[in-house]
Amino acid sequence: MKKIIDARGKACPLPVIDTKKVLSTLIVGDTLEVLVDNFIAVQNLNKLANSENFVYSYEKIEENQYVARFVIGENANYESTKALDTIESNTAKTQNIILVLSSDKMGEGDEELGHILMKGFIYALTEQDILPNTILLYNNGAKLSVEGSDALTDLKLLESQGVEILTCGTCLNYYGLSEKLAVGTVTNMYVIAEKKMKASMIVQP
Repeated sequence: MKKIIDARGKACPLPVIDTKKVLSTLIVGDTLEVLVDNFIAVQNLNKLANSENFVYSYEKIEENQYVARFVIGENANYESTKALDTIESNTAKTQNIILVLSSDKMGEGDEELGHILMKGFIYALTEQDILPNTILLYNNGAKLSVEGSDALTDLKLLESQGVEILTCGTCLNYYGLSEKLAVGTVTNMYVIAEKKMKASMIVQP
């Protein structure tokens, strides 16, 4: 059986996430073709194939048009990887993972790119098997949890999955956003410090 995904026009990490979802439904002998419009996506899909031991190839159809092909062979280890993910997920449930978002953009450099990367990071987080227990938003990061934020839909999804979302009240007040909080609850620096001190792992992109 052959399946086709049209991931053209989709920003990172959507092509990889969509591909992983379909791959998990395939069996030995099946083929998956993924249409993408940039070579970075081709390379990311190649890394995915290598990590799961799929037979992989790609073809450039025309400028900025590629077809990436996955063949599910006897040596594919997707099932064992899913089992490992389950073990890791169960282990993570005993930990207290805190995600800190102290900015509404990711990394240094171009501001617009930083916003795009942060939006992509938060979306990618919703697709993980292991989720943080709590997300702390402060300083510029407080802007992510208010009305009009590009990340609002994904943060609400994370909250619905049991992730506690706490935004610094001092920061909301400083930016004039006190009445615009749209997901989670307001917190204070005492709670932020307490959460960090009790964390078994702190993640900060």
